[in-house]
Amino acid sequence: MSITLNFGDLSAIVSLVAGVAILLVPRLLNYIVAGYLIVIGILGLVS
Repeated sequence: MSITLNFGDLSAIVSLVAGVAILLVPRLLNYIVAGYLIVIGILGLVS
């Protein structure tokens, strides 16, 4: 059995994690948004 994830799945997972992190620690909003943009950019380049 193999699990395959496409870009849409990965971006949805990253978005969900970022949203939960912002809710839990709003003071880190700038870092979370920056990390999110970097991860989505890298995923876009790789896929």
